[in-house]
Amino acid sequence: MATSAARGNIFTWSGTDKTGRSTKGEIHASTTSMAKAQLRRQGIKPKSVRKKATPLFGGGGKAIKPADISIFTRQLATMMKAGVPLVQSFDIVGEGLDNKKMRDLVESIKNDVASGNGLADSLAKHPRQFDELYCSLVASGETSGTLEVMLDRVATYKEKTEQLKAKIKKAMTYPIAVVIVALIVTGILLVKVVPQFAETFRSFGSDLPGFTLFVLDISNFTQDWWYIIVIAIIAAVFLFKEAKLRSVKFAEFLDKLMLRMPVIGDIVFNSVIARFSRTLATTFAAGVPLVEALESTAGAAGNSVYAKAIRQIRDDVTTGTTLYSSIKSTGLFPNMLLQMVSIGEESGALDEMLDKVANHYEEAVDNAVDSLSSLMEPIIMSVLGVLVGGLMIAMYLPIFMLGSVI
Repeated sequence: MATSAARGNIFTWSGTDKTGRSTKGEIHASTTSMAKAQLRRQGIKPKSVRKKATPLFGGGGKAIKPADISIFTRQLATMMKAGVPLVQSFDIVGEGLDNKKMRDLVESIKNDVASGNGLADSLAKHPRQFDELYCSLVASGETSGTLEVMLDRVATYKEKTEQLKAKIKKAMTYPIAVVIVALIVTGILLVKVVPQFAETFRSFGSDLPGFTLFVLDISNFTQDWWYIIVIAIIAAVFLFKEAKLRSVKFAEFLDKLMLRMPVIGDIVFNSVIARFSRTLATTFAAGVPLVEALESTAGAAGNSVYAKAIRQIRDDVTTGTTLYSSIKSTGLFPNMLLQMVSIGEESGALDEMLDKVANHYEEAVDNAVDSLSSLMEPIIMSVLGVLVGGLMIAMYLPIFMLGSVI
């Protein structure tokens, strides 16, 4: 089996298997000779092995999104529950995919599985699409002989996770998009419309109101330095993303700030609790030891403040402290979660209790997003009124003053 470290190049190959049947596919290897050696170890006699050409602009097809993985997991789980063999399931699922890159991914996994590799090992070769949590859950299903049940749980987990992300994205996208459009409209007015009024004002021969002069100064500055403004905005966005990726302290500061923001902070808090509960419930139900489950949950927390707290919970549980006491000691989790964990530990139904908590907070996120949308509409209209309406008032104010003098 090729390791992920040796997957430098992709080779297309054709040959015959142990039964003499013609077959073909793709394989990851560092060199052509290494690719042939891997094929021979898999019982395939290679006839042709060629390095796959790299497309000039990243290849055809859309990029693989988490939603694609969620749909793929659900389809594969459905096939397995229906009794369809795993390799044949890949063929059926692959034929129904429109995304070429996703089809290639499914074909690659199918070839690995068909050559005798485990499903979890085959998925682990594609870490960008299948993270450690996903692979560990599938491996647990393979080990226990309940792969179809585990795939169903993983599919449910992925669907719930993507729904939660979509709700949060919905809450953030609309106001940001409207503000960007407002800024673009304001920029066009300053560059194209205000200068036309300025030409008219020069013929008045009288002093202009201070507010009008202020807007004219902004217009002149925008016309003279618009390219600097555009470059500065692009640079600021780039530096912000880089700082968030490279600086742990900056990322923690942003996560803390998001939690403290009005309205948005509630959405972030509820989503973190829902994600914590859903991930821990899924991993624990899969038979993953609690300490390992907490480590996976910390990685999926989505907020550095809570990721740090979950790792502290893991350390406390390792020393023999109950999960309830460990969670309570952080002071970051709500009472409802604490009570449900306590009941779950005492009754031996921790995964069921956590699943109920996840459902509750996912519904809370949905309600908070609807409330935010209703709240943002008047705020956005006010912002548009101040920006566009303010410019119009500044431009027409001298005309009104001139009319009163006449």
